[in-house]
Amino acid sequence: MILLEHYEKENTNLGINMEEKLKKRIEELIKEEIVIVQYDSNWPKMFEDEAAFLRGKLPQNIVKRIEHFGSTAIPGLSAKPIIDILVEVTSLDETKKQIVPILEAEGYEYFWRPAFGDYGSPYYAWFIKRNSEGKRTHHIHMVETDSELWDRLYFRDYLRQFPDEAKCYNELKKLLSIKHPNDRVKYTKEKSDFILSVTKKAKEYYKSQRLDNVF
Repeated sequence: MILLEHYEKENTNLGINMEEKLKKRIEELIKEEIVIVQYDSNWPKMFEDEAAFLRGKLPQNIVKRIEHFGSTAIPGLSAKPIIDILVEVTSLDETKKQIVPILEAEGYEYFWRPAFGDYGSPYYAWFIKRNSEGKRTHHIHMVETDSELWDRLYFRDYLRQFPDEAKCYNELKKLLSIKHPNDRVKYTKEKSDFILSVTKKAKEYYKSQRLDNVF
């Protein structure tokens, strides 16, 4: 329950009833069914539409880069039908003060969460958007420019460029979704070794490509 612990630290004035409601809500989030579906060609447009909405709704002096990442950003890859969006913000403090109220008023769910599962600090602002049926459609991850979450773009670009790696990831996700259909924590943890390994390989590859272009 790491997410709950850090949310409670961020909100020290929560009453007992509010804490219990929050605990129950997070437990429900973790247990929501994991469904892997075939790649949908509408996913890029869903990202573009959401990015345009965020740019039009949120303070321009806070929001900078907006990137589509995760499995839905990789053509042909099966995925949970949830668009992951990485947003660069100039200040997380200002994000909490100015952006959180705006998105909560629009129906987004907000959590202050650790960037790497059970590993604690650093934290970032995370939002869930749902459709009229209550199903998740978007995850919005707001981080500052020095966040290690930007390394996810190396993983994205590498899988876009190397279909064999994407195929391996595809099979792993399908296997884990069957193994842990209602445990998002275990599902995510058991993908981490693959993601870290490919990300390391991708960083080395793109670094060598840049050096080759220099010389």
